[in-house]
Amino acid sequence: MIFISEIAKEKVEQLKADSKIGNDYFIRISVVGGGCSGLSYKMDFDNEDKPGDQVFEDRGEKLVTDLKSFLYLCDTTLDYSDGLNGKGFAFVNPNASRTCGCGESFSV
Repeated sequence: MIFISEIAKEKVEQLKADSKIGNDYFIRISVVGGGCSGLSYKMDFDNEDKPGDQVFEDRGEKLVTDLKSFLYLCDTTLDYSDGLNGKGFAFVNPNASRTCGCGESFSV
């Protein structure tokens, strides 16, 4: 399962409203090679299901990932911070053995 925190859900809803995209759009999360720790998170809005997608719903938000990425994302929570130490989405990933300082890349 992939989860979303309440604050991240609120931010996603705000972004959807600001961008004037419909409720048929969902959050697509994937893992790609790169970054200073070897793997990076990628997140975007999408409205097209793909073969092999893993689909989850938490707090009323649909979260979708491909099967390969799910192997790295199992039990991960999408969070959001707007504090002094940085603003933006963050991934709380219990599978990551190491993350970089910016939080955008990780290794397992």
